Amino acid sequence: MDLLLDDLSGPAIRALLEAHLRHMHTLSPPESVHAMDVDRLRAPDVTFWSAWEAGVLLGCGALRELDPRHGEVKSMRTIDAHRGRGVAAGILAHLLDRARDRGYMRLSLETGSMPAFAPARRLYARAGFEPCGPFGDYAEDPNSVFMTLTL
Repeated sequence: MDLLLDDLSGPAIRALLEAHLRHMHTLSPPESVHAMDVDRLRAPDVTFWSAWEAGVLLGCGALRELDPRHGEVKSMRTIDAHRGRGVAAGILAHLLDRARDRGYMRLSLETGSMPAFAPARRLYARAGFEPCGPFGDYAEDPNSVFMTLTL
């Protein structure tokens, strides 16, 4: 699997992100959907990678800089046909490496509290993330789980 910096201009990645947003809206009330659209993912505080194998898009992930010592995992998504192959774990490992390269002392994330998000929460817990309170601009939300990892 190759992880590439992505400018979000390709049709495959745009389709994946649009499907991701639609899916998030089926799982959570609108005020609890924190997934970023393509325009927000192009902001200077976000770096976005896509995962590929033999020209096939597998998934994606991003890092958002909250401050020079604290980053946030965003837009983690694996294409359904490639789930169970370690794609998400590989993307997360890449994001952790890049966070350390940047000198972040902490990496945090928000994910859903509903059963559909249980695999994501298990992935993050296996990587060492622990539950925490809201961070950055987030507020307490019964539909959200906040997690953090000291790097």
